[in-house]
Amino acid sequence: MLQSLHRLSLSALLLMGITICTFAQPVLKGEVQKPIVIVITIDGFPARALQDPRLPMPTLRSLAAAGAVAKGMTPINPTVTWPNHTALITGVDASQHFVMANGLIVLPADGTVPKIEPWTDKDKLVHARTLYEAAAEKGMTTGQVDWVAIYGAKGVKWRFGESPDMHDSIPQELIARGIVTRQQIEKFGDKSSAAWRDEVWTDAAVDIIEKHKPDLLLLHLLQTDSLQHQYGPLTPAAYIAYAYADHCLQRVIEAARTAGTLDRTTFMILSDHGFATYTHTISPNVALVDQGLLHKQGNSYRGNVWVKAEGGAASLYITDASLRADLLPKLKAYFTGIPGIQHVYTNQEAHSLGLPLETDTDQAPQLYLAAANGYAFSDDTSGPLTRINPPLGQHGYLNTMSDMQALFVASGSAIKHGVTLDSISNLRVAPTIAKILGVQLPDAKQPPLNEILR
Repeated sequence: MLQSLHRLSLSALLLMGITICTFAQPVLKGEVQKPIVIVITIDGFPARALQDPRLPMPTLRSLAAAGAVAKGMTPINPTVTWPNHTALITGVDASQHFVMANGLIVLPADGTVPKIEPWTDKDKLVHARTLYEAAAEKGMTTGQVDWVAIYGAKGVKWRFGESPDMHDSIPQELIARGIVTRQQIEKFGDKSSAAWRDEVWTDAAVDIIEKHKPDLLLLHLLQTDSLQHQYGPLTPAAYIAYAYADHCLQRVIEAARTAGTLDRTTFMILSDHGFATYTHTISPNVALVDQGLLHKQGNSYRGNVWVKAEGGAASLYITDASLRADLLPKLKAYFTGIPGIQHVYTNQEAHSLGLPLETDTDQAPQLYLAAANGYAFSDDTSGPLTRINPPLGQHGYLNTMSDMQALFVASGSAIKHGVTLDSISNLRVAPTIAKILGVQLPDAKQPPLNEILR
């Protein structure tokens, strides 16, 4: 395996040496060159990994050397995939777009356990203007592959979703080319590996670039997140995932070359959050059971108070508003005293962290629990309140945690060469892309990264 990765790295490095030279192809006199932006997110890639000289990602390093790289990129709270992917293409945080988890948080009226519904239409989930909507208004086309919080979205022409739809044209094109079968599309997530899904998602991105040449392409690679949850960040398994993600980057760049669009393409290589290692798990719902706020009925629990865990943070919901005045100070004091809980925020206090107000959306929690370093939360309702576990990987911690810092690399036609930035906010990404494409995101208040633009 290591020899294969070494050969892959050398091949990619030679390939990228050619690629960098082609970014600056001459433009024919009178020819109008429409800008293209390709956004690729490597889920959970920690910014600090890029500082390791042993990192087997020659394609990423070449892109960084030929363009701009930040020492770190601060995600929004919560430092979770869907909220941050949404921030990257809207330029606003969760206090405005209202995405608090990897889907819509549903609190059943019967008091049973909260659910997260990922297959929720974008218009119901995301309450902010997106880049693809702004691009569509200007007559531009967008493709998306495994992007999130985008189901049923208007303004996306070419799509191959996290759960691909057989009726979409891109899955049909991949079937026609013999890349996947109809059965594999219909059962895409069933017993398939994260590596295989990343491969097919990259196949879809290549197909969209080569055949349809979208003005904006959004591609999300996921295996890095899956393996880091299981084995932890910066582990041998994580490095193999990083190397494979680099191979996917190489394929996307080559697709732009094949399509004849490389000279007018800007690549944004990003991550949604970093990753941390934890060895202790806290289960707040166990405390709610012990306090009589959750009651077992048959095989399930019911109650007016639930905690929904998101790794390094957890949201507490009191669904009966009449109970909040009495319960909030008691629960805040109780959880503040639990070892491993760094801080407990009221909704108003959490708003200062970029979370929504409870008066604006039912996605906003009444209390927000932040884990200390080495701890993470679970949704368990049984077992000990706190337990020790083998070292595992997690995110969701407050965005001020250094391990949560994300990746930012920009390279290509619109980007200056050899620019190094200090840490930036990921809320500056969408305004920067908007400026390159010539579209407007009036709700995005952070300035574009003018210092990296030609």
